Order: sequence, then structure tokens, then C-alpha cells
Amino acid sequence: MDVLRIATAGSVDDGKSTLIGRLLHDTQSITKDKLEAITVTSKRKGLDFTDLSLLTDGLIAEREQGITIDVAHIYFSTPKRKYIIADTPGHVEYTRNMITGASNVQVSIILIDARNGIIEQTKRHLFIASLLKIETVMVCVNKMDLVDFGKNIFIKIREQFMSLAESIGYEGDLHFVPVSALDGDNVVKNSERMDWYNGSSLLYLLETLPVRANENTLPARLPVQMVIRPRNNDHHDFRGYAGRLKTGNLQTGEKVMILPSMNESVIKSLSLAEKVVVKVFAGESIVVELEDDIDISRGNMIVSASSTCKPVNAFSATLNWMDEQVLTAGRSYLLQHNVNLVKAKVMALQNVLDIHSMEQNPKATQFQLNDIGKVLIKTAKPLFADTYQSNPANGSFILIDEFSNHTVAVGFIENF
Repeated sequence: MDVLRIATAGSVDDGKSTLIGRLLHDTQSITKDKLEAITVTSKRKGLDFTDLSLLTDGLIAEREQGITIDVAHIYFSTPKRKYIIADTPGHVEYTRNMITGASNVQVSIILIDARNGIIEQTKRHLFIASLLKIETVMVCVNKMDLVDFGKNIFIKIREQFMSLAESIGYEGDLHFVPVSALDGDNVVKNSERMDWYNGSSLLYLLETLPVRANENTLPARLPVQMVIRPRNNDHHDFRGYAGRLKTGNLQTGEKVMILPSMNESVIKSLSLAEKVVVKVFAGESIVVELEDDIDISRGNMIVSASSTCKPVNAFSATLNWMDEQVLTAGRSYLLQHNVNLVKAKVMALQNVLDIHSMEQNPKATQFQLNDIGKVLIKTAKPLFADTYQSNPANGSFILIDEFSNHTVAVGFIENF
């Protein structure tokens, strides 16, 4: 059974947690005791309905404030497939959490309050979906019950969103569903109260969406985390290279290249969980033994000999700035890419996104908290990277303040 990874997005009080709670409830993915517990809690809060948002707003701070401040991962399944939902924060202060939660998903569900329409956070969330190359965005116009299930309101929001997607340059698929998460309209079953809507329910769309070709189809990228040299007589000549295969697959007898030396060899054996196997796949933690004795150390990368992956130390990247201290050109940081941690300098700020006009400002002199824009970066040592568009798992990085050790930005390599 395949797995569909989903991220929710929306502004505060748009109803993300309620929508997820409704999905869990109506697919019978909630245990009886848990449902009883949130029913009691809802009554204690003075509500005359069961507040399904309590299923996901697990942190005490969230329940007190009524907002989601952390990324909660929810697991459920239907007879057709399994789902992992990252319920990401809606408040502008936690945009960085949203990027973290949505960094490995195929679908983004963006909620819009039918009463408010498209707001600043809607624009930010769609831009992030475009930035992360999320293939499908499902736009749920929520709280239709509070606007008398107005068809024209839904149509107006849909047209505005499509215009926004065109201005941003979003290239994925868009689906629009009018819903009432509180009552379940068009969430799992089609609503009789919106008979003018001739589309599918949200769950039907999620169940029938083709799952993307996974990372096994990309070129093999194995960052070496450690070199294994057993100190015993049985394996005194063994030299293995351990790491998590980021993308692609490797098999015994395959010709590979080692970066940065560019030396080539052939895979002699592959081990997975102490078992010798013939082939390994993306996401697996493996040990590779080569036919030749080559000088390889932590931070080197093993790649398919037939694929192109050249060391680079200068590139342009899109950054999401996540620190209260502003970013200016000339600042130095530590850059973490896979297992490599290198010194890096932001050589220039190329532009920053104006979230109101959705235009790039090429005259920006600084990045403030939550700003998104393009920069030029130079590293002290080469990276073995791809562009984010060609290989997302090997095309992203983080910047770290070397004095506070805080993560200050997440970056996506655009070109070399």
C-alpha cells in the first residue's frame, strides 16, 4: 500500500486542525476512548459540539491559545492508501515550521476562510509550495456554512487564487473544494448543502491522486557518514563506507565514482541491517564495500559513475530567513549540506520577495525574519550538490550562526 505525504497550510483560525480531525473522525481513524476524551473536553470548554481540532492541537500552549505552533504528524489510512499529514503552523511567526513540515510532501492542502478570502499568509503558503516544488495544491475554501454556502463566494476565491498562482509561477496541479470542516461537508462525502458543486470530496481526491515517482528514480547519492574498519581477525581486511542513501539505488557490481577525488570503483558488496543484499534503495542506511582500496573519508560522496555531480563552491540559492537578526551581504555562517559542515559567506543579496505585491525587489539590502529571496553564496570547501529542482534531497541546505549555533536559514540551490 503506497503512502501519500500531505502538509496543511493556512492562517490562524482557518480550520486546519478541525479539517484533519474531521478526516480522522469520518474515516473511523479515532479510537473510541480518544473520541470520548475530546467530547468531554469540548463540553468542559462550553461547546455544544465535539471540537475535533483537539485531536491535533496536542501542545498545552496550543490549546490555551487556540493556535498550532508546532508541526504535528498525523497518521491514518483508508482501504486505498496510507497518509502522513504534517499539520503545520499558520501564524506568520512560525513560517519556518511550515517549511520544515512541508519539505517532504507531495500535496499541500491550503485552507482559506470563506469569509476572509485570500490574505497575506495565503500568498506566503502558495509561494512556499512553489518553492518546495510541491506537485499538487488542494485549496479548501473552509467555513462555507458561515457564508450560507454561497457559490459565488467560492468562485470568486477560486479565480483570485488561480490568478495568484499564475503571478507566482506555480507549475503544479490545483484543485478547489468548498468545505465545512466543522460539519464535514465535502471532506469525506459530498455535501447535499452545496449541490451546485459538481467536483469530488477532499478524501476522494487524496485517494485517487497518483503517487509521484519516488526518489529511487533519481541518480544515486550516498554521503559517507563513517568508514567502518572492524578490529577482528575475521574481517581485518574489510573497509566499508556507511551512510544513508539520499536518492537513487545501488547494486552489487555497479560502477561508482567517489567525490571529490573522482576515482572510480565497482561495488563489491552491500549490507543493510547487517544483511548482505544485492540492491539498496533511497532512504536506506547501508554499508558499501568497494573492489578497490580508495582513500575515502566522512563527508565524501559515492555516486553513480554515469551521473553528473560536480563539486561546487559558488552558487545562487533561494533562502527563507528564519532569524530575528537581519541578514546582510558579506555575513559568514556555517553551511550544513548532508553530513558536510563548511564555512560559507553570503556574497550578495539578489532580491527579496514582497509578499504583498508578490514581486521581487532587486534593491533589497537586508533580509528580515521570514523573508524569502535569492542570494549568492560562496563556500570555503566544495559541496557535492545538485540543484533543488533536479534533486531536492541533495539540493537543500541550512545556514547556522557559528556563535549562537542557531539555524538561521533554509536554502534551496538554484544554479551553479
